[in-house]
Amino acid sequence: MADYVEAALTKAEKGGAHPAELAALRRRLEQLDEPRAGLLPGDELEPLRDVPRLEELPEPTAEQAREVLDRLAVLKLNGGLGTSMGLTGPKSLLEVKPGTSFLDVVAEQVSSLRERHGVRVPLVLMNSTGTRGPSMAALGRYDNVLDFLQGREPKLRADDRMPVEWPADPELEWCPPGHGDLYTALAASGTLDRLLDAGVRWCFVSNSDNLGATVDARLAAWVAAEQVPFAMEAVRGTSADRKGGHLARHGDRVVLRETAQVPDGDDSFTDVERWRFYNTNNLWIDLHALRDLQASDPAAPALPLIVNHKTVDPKDPSSTPVIQLETAMGAAIGSIPGARAVLVPRTRFAPVKTTDDLLVVRSDAYSLTADGRMTPTFDGSGPVVTLDPGHFRLMPDFDRRFPYGPPSLRRATRLRVTGDVRFGADVVVTGDAEVSGPRQIADGATLP
Repeated sequence: MADYVEAALTKAEKGGAHPAELAALRRRLEQLDEPRAGLLPGDELEPLRDVPRLEELPEPTAEQAREVLDRLAVLKLNGGLGTSMGLTGPKSLLEVKPGTSFLDVVAEQVSSLRERHGVRVPLVLMNSTGTRGPSMAALGRYDNVLDFLQGREPKLRADDRMPVEWPADPELEWCPPGHGDLYTALAASGTLDRLLDAGVRWCFVSNSDNLGATVDARLAAWVAAEQVPFAMEAVRGTSADRKGGHLARHGDRVVLRETAQVPDGDDSFTDVERWRFYNTNNLWIDLHALRDLQASDPAAPALPLIVNHKTVDPKDPSSTPVIQLETAMGAAIGSIPGARAVLVPRTRFAPVKTTDDLLVVRSDAYSLTADGRMTPTFDGSGPVVTLDPGHFRLMPDFDRRFPYGPPSLRRATRLRVTGDVRFGADVVVTGDAEVSGPRQIADGATLP
């Protein structure tokens, strides 16, 4: 065993890692020794020709829906602190509408589902140490909310792969192993057994910033009736997905290919016409099937390695270069026998990754219903917003430039803002608008 493998496993064990987490870390460390591990060249793949469509799935009866949904949990990935947007707290506590955060919307969606079908449906969060306290406090008024912590592992020095030491802030010596950690964290935390013991059979997983990811009874009933151990919701690719993970066929398997799995010089990744179906990170998991997999392999499902190059202090580019070993939870589609993909409408995939996305969701392009549904008010594909990152990327800067709230975007197709532009009250954007600064947009103005 290489010295760095032993050193990383020893540090992780001393840091409290569960045996399942150690097994998963060992697998990633071993993959690191294989230069082409996880790489998926385009010339070895075939396009996925067709997948079932949500609208073609049979509508369950009320009793069928109730029976399945009463054995379902909704799980949200909630580990992000939103540092890329200048936040210091959970990203999910950002307001999506006045006085209403992402987590508020998620909780209302689940509460409405329970009331509509007469089912229990626990809401489960996979938190990080930074998001746990504020998030659970914010959800204190809601019933049947559970959580567990994502795992952590040592960052490795880029030069010799030994665990990095950073006495100035020892917490920076650790990192999460990507959202593929979901499977081992479920087991290591005891949450998997807790859900199964309570009679929960299936789990619907999505990102907390994707408010389009609501429970659909047709999908739940289909997964149950077809005994699908793992299902991924996919959307038809557009130019906006060129950097996203796409599905393909590799031999007799369906695989998910992420950017980090593309060999140098392979320019096939951005071909959205060839790779038609793209991952939404909306997943359906049979918890019985997962437990059976982990009975023979505690680190299951086996996931390809993603290597991220960073510095030990992400705010200090001069600090020690490190590598972080990660996996993607959607990649399980390539390693779980019987895994399926299903094509869903784009409305189920509306993640908020930047302030560009946030402006659209906060605007009148979406309305929020009492049961937590974010309903598009626009026709067509909706407005595309591109804000100058130098002036709008961080939330404090963003808020200063929209002191009266977002402009109307319901009738907009595109808004592009470059430079320092400040928006007055009741601004309306129609069609395709481009604004350059420095400039103050007057109250009541119509763009273009």
